[in-house]
Amino acid sequence: MTESLPAGGVVLGADELHARWADAWRPEQVAERLEGVAAPWCIAAGWALDLFRGRQSRPHGDVEIAVPAASFPEIQNRFPEGVFDAVGSGRVWAEAGPETLAATHQTWLRDPASGRFLLDVFREPHEGGTWICRRDEGLRLPYDAIVERTEDGIPYLAPELVLLFKAKAPRSKDQADFDSVLPLLGRARRVVLAGWLERVHPGHPWLPELVR
Repeated sequence: MTESLPAGGVVLGADELHARWADAWRPEQVAERLEGVAAPWCIAAGWALDLFRGRQSRPHGDVEIAVPAASFPEIQNRFPEGVFDAVGSGRVWAEAGPETLAATHQTWLRDPASGRFLLDVFREPHEGGTWICRRDEGLRLPYDAIVERTEDGIPYLAPELVLLFKAKAPRSKDQADFDSVLPLLGRARRVVLAGWLERVHPGHPWLPELVR
């Protein structure tokens, strides 16, 4: 993936985005559609924290999954009735081709009949079965270590990694997620997250709470 984005793309306003994500799937719907996929995909972001909690804690505007970039075609093939739009820097490229996909890492599944978005797919850097952190390529972990599962078998990203991503520019909901999940994190998870924050976001305001 390159840093430069292609020309074009459309900027969608907040109201339009809210309306077009109104029919976003839930994690169990995604898991049903992706049953049997060999790629190590997982629910990410806020929904992943709720799967870790074992309950839904707040409304979610979308549902996100992370997949190894090379495995995206396997995911794409599960949705022949939909189209995938690439997303980057606030712009959307409809039915993105290979060049645009190579220059971006976020992809939205769209129902072409209604124009509604259903699923947000992050195509993550990796080397074989090793995940690579987009913000620090020296941070590498085997997928077996970062993908956890609910009792029903739904895969989700480990909460300490979800919080690492939320730490870059925390919004009010990200801070609320951190505050509510922190009491559920054992000592080992707190130590790991603190180490990652020191590495990727030195001096982050969450650090004092993690080392108490």
